Amino acid sequence: MLLKFEFNPNIPIYLQIIAEIKRQIVSGEMDPGGKVDSVRDLAKNMGVNPNTMQRAFAELERLKLIYTERTSGRFITKDSQLIEKIKAESVRGQVSDFVEIMSKSGFHKLDILRLVKEFMEESENE
Repeated sequence: MLLKFEFNPNIPIYLQIIAEIKRQIVSGEMDPGGKVDSVRDLAKNMGVNPNTMQRAFAELERLKLIYTERTSGRFITKDSQLIEKIKAESVRGQVSDFVEIMSKSGFHKLDILRLVKEFMEESENE
């Protein structure tokens, strides 16, 4: 599942783990209903303390993105509506950040729309 990646020293590690697992769920890299590796295995794989991984899992369970079956382990939610909601929230946040940066750079809404449209048309031709 998760591969070792570079952690940002300015953001708590458990938050970065949560963000990465969310990304893998909404992108389909982790299948709904799929089994999640153990805390120990993931912690070792990512080079983090098992308590850090447990904290991330506790938050993901609170968000209902993973669930625990007492004797079988942890699994990814099968709730496709929840996954789509998380995906929409993520994309909305990224678009909001992009628009804010563009606005601060002096671009107006119509300029931003034009640039995005041009970008999309160019990427279709590649």
